[in-house]
Amino acid sequence: MNNNIDYLRVSVTNKCNLKCIYCHPLSDNSQCKHKNILELDEILNIINHFVKCGIKRIRLTGGEPLLRNDILELINKVSTIKEIEDISVTTNGVRLESLARELKAAGLNRINISVDSLNREVYKTITGFDMLDNVTKGIRKAIEVGLYPVKINSVIVKGINSNKEELITLAKMSIDLPIIVRFVEYYPTSNNSKLDKGFVPNNEIRKIIEEEFGTLDDISEIKGYGPAKNYKIKNSSGAIGFISGRSSMFCDQCNRIRLICDGKIKLCLYSAKQYDIRELLNNSSEEYLLSILRSILAEKNNYNKKTEPIDEFSMQSIGG
Repeated sequence: MNNNIDYLRVSVTNKCNLKCIYCHPLSDNSQCKHKNILELDEILNIINHFVKCGIKRIRLTGGEPLLRNDILELINKVSTIKEIEDISVTTNGVRLESLARELKAAGLNRINISVDSLNREVYKTITGFDMLDNVTKGIRKAIEVGLYPVKINSVIVKGINSNKEELITLAKMSIDLPIIVRFVEYYPTSNNSKLDKGFVPNNEIRKIIEEEFGTLDDISEIKGYGPAKNYKIKNSSGAIGFISGRSSMFCDQCNRIRLICDGKIKLCLYSAKQYDIRELLNNSSEEYLLSILRSILAEKNNYNKKTEPIDEFSMQSIGG
């Protein structure tokens, strides 16, 4: 198993300004209340303790992290922790154009932007809002200010954004722009999901792309490499990635652990088990807290989605 758990994903809020169809399989009552959201000092305290256990990379997620009023201050303070080598954000991009330059100045290294369609009406169907123009402007601004690499995450759902035209248009972005377009297999997070038959395997998506653009070139590791398998359309400015969390398993390669916005730790996005770190911060000695964190990281090392109980949840509260 992987012995290098060095990546902490931090959900900083469960608020969002979109309502994506795959992100809300449960009712809004499943979200933690605003009063339970971690304060800035609590987030920094938890990060600093994890740093002592080997964490070197931080990704800030939501909900929508750019809705958090102190997001720039948080990034700036995390950037001063000398052991942290990389800070990234996953955003829906709605507020990115106005904040990109400040995010970069605060210490943000790179950014992932969720864009499931470049068709305005389909985008509105998926997200509930007509915000595609805002997002595309945000992508270009992120490139302009030097956030690198810019990655586009596209969750493909059968019958909604899975047709050839949609897939080719998304892939073509990597030809025209120096970005990485990543196709993410849809994975339902609840038995209540209305999209239970929405799964499209990435091998089918890749076949469609290669029929249009030719054989994809396998490329070497990209900065921020995680579960994506990365390729390149010939003579393109950017790259294509495939995240195949449903058709394949990569637990033995996973180097990340998750902090939920209410102070609980999850070993895996799908794990039913949680650890209340906020409670430990308030009621434990430094030595005991660090021993617990090290034991959590050791448990993560042996985690396997196939053998562990799986939780039902809303993605909005956990962070993508």
